[in-house]
Amino acid sequence: MLRPGQVARLLHINFILMRYGLDDIVLATHLFRPIGFLRYMLPWNWWRDIGSQPRGVRIRLALEALGPIFVKFGQTLSTRRDLLPDDIAVELARLQDRVPPFPGLQAVAIVEAAYGQPLQTVFSDFQEQPLASASVAQVHLARLLDNQEVVVKVLRPNIERIIRRDVDLLYIIAGLAERYWKEGRRLRPREVVAEYEKTIFDELDLLREAANASQLKRNFSASTILYIPEVYWRQTRRNVLVMERIHGVPIGNLDELKRRRVDLNLLSERGVEIFFTQVFRDSFFHADMHPGNIFVNAANPDNPSYIAVDFGIMGTLSPDDQRYLAENILAFFYRDYRRVAELHIESGWVPAGTRVDEFESAIRTVCEPIFERPLREISFGTFLLTLFHTARRFNMEVQPQLVLLQKTLLHIEGLGRQLNPDLDLWKTAKPFLENWMRERAGPRSVANKLRYNLPRWADQLPDLPNLIQGLLRQASSGEIRVQLPRQDMEELRREIRRANRRSFHAVVGAALLISAALLLGMHVSSATALSEAPLLSWVLGGVGIGLLLSVWPLNS
Repeated sequence: MLRPGQVARLLHINFILMRYGLDDIVLATHLFRPIGFLRYMLPWNWWRDIGSQPRGVRIRLALEALGPIFVKFGQTLSTRRDLLPDDIAVELARLQDRVPPFPGLQAVAIVEAAYGQPLQTVFSDFQEQPLASASVAQVHLARLLDNQEVVVKVLRPNIERIIRRDVDLLYIIAGLAERYWKEGRRLRPREVVAEYEKTIFDELDLLREAANASQLKRNFSASTILYIPEVYWRQTRRNVLVMERIHGVPIGNLDELKRRRVDLNLLSERGVEIFFTQVFRDSFFHADMHPGNIFVNAANPDNPSYIAVDFGIMGTLSPDDQRYLAENILAFFYRDYRRVAELHIESGWVPAGTRVDEFESAIRTVCEPIFERPLREISFGTFLLTLFHTARRFNMEVQPQLVLLQKTLLHIEGLGRQLNPDLDLWKTAKPFLENWMRERAGPRSVANKLRYNLPRWADQLPDLPNLIQGLLRQASSGEIRVQLPRQDMEELRREIRRANRRSFHAVVGAALLISAALLLGMHVSSATALSEAPLLSWVLGGVGIGLLLSVWPLNS
């Protein structure tokens, strides 16, 4: 049941849809198709010209007009290229944080409420005019009492309530789409909204973002190619994040990078190295690496490095996912499509009953034309997209961790080729993945596992003699019992009964065979024996029954 506030919001959404010529999309659904002719009778359709724009543009403009939550949803939806037509996905990918800032005095009030004290007791300077404004937060420049330059990220006021209201509406709209839109069930809009809900609410906890930043900084503490700003934990709260201010050139500002004579080839290769290190070495990767979140330290143009910000969305992979993904990419590199199909089934990404030969054939059909082009012309991200799209035909379940990975890879590849149009991501990835596989399967892997488990084993070693002694005592006194689940016990009893029957049949069959052989041996030398039909019939019958009962245990 819709609440009054939801009704008002829904009416506003419908107004925006009509304003941007999207009422034809609504009226084209199965539910409203019978009254679709009404669009020509609506007065606003008589003078507006916006309907002449492509549908992707109109959808993007409508989301921007609906506010920050819908902008964020559009950004998330743009990563699901397996669900959207290309024209809409490309247009949604252009959505940026174009949200007007909220008043600086309101930001000051939020920060003071978070600290429970006046702003001057925490900062020597706080600029009320925001440096940047995003869909869920905005950033202000400030200085700590020790004169350290920082940035202060402040959540928008009442943002959780606003997001909850709009997410609930998105669920309603998704439910209607599933029910009345012919493509609704296939695209599973409710699942898309659920995925978005988790992502957006994770971003609202700035303590979580701070923890992500600290972890990523530790992972690259020995590296000179990626820098993560310092988190100031004493000044950080759930709705206020204070980090070191960084100075760099935005990665999208190619003109400035070229003016400073930055080595763009080296920069692009290092971007790929950072990505694969995060994914395969650490299994913890920045999953929102669009150009607004990446900067370049161009102090030394011949040795440039990256600076990353905004750690609200991070991705992880399990060890199994890491291995399957690495093997998949290498198998594709060698065009071993059967291995690719087997890996998808082994990983559980597609149902266990999937026929390997059919899946292999589908993958070969889609990917063989791709490999006819030079590798440097093949989009790595598009390749993964094609793979997942093909797998969906075989009921591949949505893997959120792979969706984040694909989104990140598309960002990385786009940035890399913007810096260096001749970037060959395959050439860069292959040795890295081969190295990684050797480390996981070779002597170094064994040594690493031993080093990892040694402290735990050393801690348990003193207790081992007592455990062994107790086990032997129970064994000698007959106290050891094996507890099986009830279902397994019933199956074990049935198997024992079947085994007993088979044993009985085998013994009886063998006895009859031996008896028949003895009788035949006793009379075969007698010339009259073969003429005694009753005896011969008895012997042959015994042989037949004996053979039948001897074979029966094998089939029962």
